[in-house]
Amino acid sequence: MMQLKEGNNDQSAYCYEEVINIIESARRFGNLPGVEVSGAMQRQLGYPARNIPFVHVAGTNGKGSVCAFLTSILKEAGLKVGTFTSPHLVDFEERITVNGEQIPKEMVAELGNQILKRDFQVKGTMFDYCLVMALLYFEREHCDIMVLETGLGGRLDSTNSVGVPEVSVITKIGFDHTAILGNRLSEIAGEKAGILKEGTYCVMEAQEPEAEHVLTEVAKRVGCAYKLLQPSDLEEVFTYDMRILGVHQKENAAAAMEAARILLGNRGWSEEKMKPVLKKAVEETTWGGRMELLSKEPFFMVDGAHNGHGVLALRDSLKYLYPGEKFHFIMGVMADKDYKEMVKELLPLAYDFVTVSVDSDRALPEEELADFIESQGVPARAESHWEDFLCQVMDGYHGKEKTIAFGSLYFVGDTKRLFCRYKCKRK
Repeated sequence: MMQLKEGNNDQSAYCYEEVINIIESARRFGNLPGVEVSGAMQRQLGYPARNIPFVHVAGTNGKGSVCAFLTSILKEAGLKVGTFTSPHLVDFEERITVNGEQIPKEMVAELGNQILKRDFQVKGTMFDYCLVMALLYFEREHCDIMVLETGLGGRLDSTNSVGVPEVSVITKIGFDHTAILGNRLSEIAGEKAGILKEGTYCVMEAQEPEAEHVLTEVAKRVGCAYKLLQPSDLEEVFTYDMRILGVHQKENAAAAMEAARILLGNRGWSEEKMKPVLKKAVEETTWGGRMELLSKEPFFMVDGAHNGHGVLALRDSLKYLYPGEKFHFIMGVMADKDYKEMVKELLPLAYDFVTVSVDSDRALPEEELADFIESQGVPARAESHWEDFLCQVMDGYHGKEKTIAFGSLYFVGDTKRLFCRYKCKRK
């Protein structure tokens, strides 16, 4: 595997595959906080995209969906929108888009060489390199606005080095990455609140009281105006015919709409002018891997529910969309997740479970997960040949009953790749 050498003076250019290999080989976490590393990298590059206004999105669940809704709305309003999200499901280029179009592979190679040939005097992670590449690309494309999703937390996150956002959004906060962000909701909320800045505006989704208290107190202290979404703020979006499934997506859409109203209002738009734009954009938004129906017959859905809040949202949405039905679940998660609570929430809806190990050093072994599910009184089977079993599912293994594959976004991404391979074989 090719490794990055700081200060590499070799003038030969890396090809696309080499750029991706080097970036993906960079450590997941660095010795310094991302905000410092990314800040140093941007400084040496002349602060790319520093003059482009942006929206900063943090939270535990729903960040990517909010970014997707916002991108759709702002594009429909005629703005050129650069969007940075993570992780990718299938292709690296999903992380960096302009008006929904992925960055071209040749541009990844060109900007990758520009970044990787430079000695920044700090060791960047994969996320740092991706963020800097995105900023360089958005500047080159002359974007009117950027939508930036935090990677982890907020206060020390690499994206917090970009500057002061025009608007920020904080989605649902729950227990995730507790080893880094803290074991209490107040601690986690405090890290997320680190994106709040003086003189800006923040839209907050409804939170647990402990998290809400921290967010609102920080906003008041730093001088950031805010709106905490109420049930009445969701009434409009419940009249929309959205392509993204899931009851929880209504609140994500409402948060994006509220942020867009601020952004467009700052640009002279009236509420009357905004309404048709909001409706059309929200209804047409898509976001891969979130209650995504890959096949209707046989019914096969994938969902990136990889923590407690995500599984609760999946459970409630399945009960709402398919009342009284049960499902065959296929589950692959990381060992550091609260998988026992995740399983318990879905037991009443389950015919059975098939467990799979995610392709990661952090994966929970499929046998361990299956043993726990069996101990809860529901049939479970560990599957070491996921691609073969997926083919059986798509060939009608479960008949007319519905199958849901969920868990880590890495697992969802692998499943989508295998599904596409299956479709190609059947053509």
